[in-house]
Amino acid sequence: MNTFLFSENAVGHRRPWMIWSVALPTLAAILLLAAPALRAQNAAAAQRNEKGEAALSGNAETGKKIFTKDGCYECHGREGQGAAQGAGPRIGPTQLSFEAFTNYIRQPTAQMPPYTSKVISSQELADMYAYLQSRPKPAPSKDISLLNQ
Repeated sequence: MNTFLFSENAVGHRRPWMIWSVALPTLAAILLLAAPALRAQNAAAAQRNEKGEAALSGNAETGKKIFTKDGCYECHGREGQGAAQGAGPRIGPTQLSFEAFTNYIRQPTAQMPPYTSKVISSQELADMYAYLQSRPKPAPSKDISLLNQ
């Protein structure tokens, strides 16, 4: 038995949670390595927009209505803050460019279903993006007294 991935207690029960002690740090490292690529993708999209690719302008109030009507809040919370039970990640205010946001909505990589242009138009996405961008940024952890006791 490989004790690195599994360990047994005195009665011989396996503890598969040991796998997570290896998998979680590996996943964190992969995410840290992917962050610069995402920033570069966002910068490239911003440059394209500056060079004449007109971005849709969104209305935050309309975006809030769409976000609620289409049920986005069920997984991502009413403010885009993320779900307490881990169903949906924090998406507001998003650090993605509008192009990256749209690409993910159209072709998500996780449990989220894809929302084609037949379901949510590009203008509706621009409105939801404006709504999410209008949400206040969370306080830095250094400013939360409970975390610093």
